[in-house]
Amino acid sequence: MKVELIEHTSQPDMLAAAAARSCHSNKGASEIQESEDEEELKRVLRKTVEQGHTAVIEHANFTFSIKGISRACSHQLVRHRIASYSQQSQRHIKPGEEKFVVPPSIKENSQALENFKEALEKAWKTYEDLSENEDVPLEDSRFLLPNATKTNIVVTMNARSLMNFFELRTCMHSQWEIRALANSMLNQVKKVAPTIFEDAGPPCKRREVCPEKDPDCELYKEYVET
Repeated sequence: MKVELIEHTSQPDMLAAAAARSCHSNKGASEIQESEDEEELKRVLRKTVEQGHTAVIEHANFTFSIKGISRACSHQLVRHRIASYSQQSQRHIKPGEEKFVVPPSIKENSQALENFKEALEKAWKTYEDLSENEDVPLEDSRFLLPNATKTNIVVTMNARSLMNFFELRTCMHSQWEIRALANSMLNQVKKVAPTIFEDAGPPCKRREVCPEKDPDCELYKEYVET
C-alpha cells in the first residue's frame, strides 16, 4: 500500500491549543495564538487531552491519499463514520496491472498461494469476458471481483476521529492490513501534530488497559504489565 498525508490544517497543535485555552480566557483564539507562549500552549493542550476534553482537537483535519489496499480493508475503514471518503469506482475503472492483495499467511503457504491465484485468475478471466465480450457493463461485471481487489481512496478525518481510529486499529488484535494502514497514518500525523498525537495508539498505550485481556500480546507486556 501507499499512504500519503496530502493535506492538513495549518499548525494543528497550535490551533487545538488555542481553542482549548480560549475556553478559560477572555481572549479570542486568534489573540491567544499571537500572544501566548508556544510551550505553554502545548502544556495546556496535553492537559486538556489527558483529561478527556478532546472536542478541541476536532478543529484539526487531515487528508490522506491511500493507494493499493484491498476492498476488504476499505470496507473496514469506511466503518469509521465521522470522516469523508472518496473511493475509486469499480463502475468506471478496471483494476490495474497489480490487481489483488495477497495476505501474508497465503504467501507463506505454497499450496494455499497456488489455490488462491487459481481462484483469482478464474474470477478475473470471467470478469474480463463479461465486460469485453458479453457486453455486460462494468457495474455488473464487478460482482465477480473478490475482496482481494485493490482500491484507492481519499480519506479526511479530524484529529478526534483519528484518535479513535488509531485506538481501535493499531491494536494487535486488529486485522493485519488495516493495522498496517493505521500505523502508517499515525506515523505521518505525528510529524505535523506531535502534541495532539503524542500518546495516540492502542488502548494499552493510551490508557494502560487491554480490552482483549491478552497477556501474551507484545504490547500488553510493554504497556500494561509495566
